[in-house]
Amino acid sequence: MTTSSTGSLTATYGRIRRRELHSSRSAAAITVAAVVILLCVWLAAEIVLRLIDQPALLATPVDLADGAASASTAPAPLLAGIATAGALVGLVLLAVAIAPGRRARHLIDSERTVTVVDDEVIASTLAGRAARVGRIDPDSTRVSISRRLATVHLVPPSGQPVNRDTVLSAVRDQLDGLHLRPALQPRVVVALSGKVGA
Repeated sequence: MTTSSTGSLTATYGRIRRRELHSSRSAAAITVAAVVILLCVWLAAEIVLRLIDQPALLATPVDLADGAASASTAPAPLLAGIATAGALVGLVLLAVAIAPGRRARHLIDSERTVTVVDDEVIASTLAGRAARVGRIDPDSTRVSISRRLATVHLVPPSGQPVNRDTVLSAVRDQLDGLHLRPALQPRVVVALSGKVGA
């Protein structure tokens, strides 16, 4: 295999990795576009109704213009509320536009292929391993996965202690064997009060 084909393959794998791990912004863009289109259609309908001397759907264009012109006379709490709501909407849209969307997936490190694994699959694997090592019921084990952290929550039967360090070591070994990217740091949380009759 030539150097150019290897470079092309690496670039292709990079694009696939990015596409599989990051979500697109199309849903947010479509939502914003739909809201803007609906506002434009409503304004156009109000203008047409005014031109043919029919009652307005919500407010006539003259009423809207008068309301905007007299906004300074509105009560201060109302203006502050509207400004705050507008700022929050703007911040949310800005965050959606800038921050990379992340899907609940991780890569299995490999140079030859792109292998993507869902976080739920990782959580299920870790929960099974933690339950076996801790000798507790799988239903008493819950795992949450974030981008860089795998947290195992254990609820042992009442009166049966669980060796947290042993479970942590087993979970760490399981993660090391998966070769995930980005790597997950394990954390084990054992509930202080056990489950009665488990």
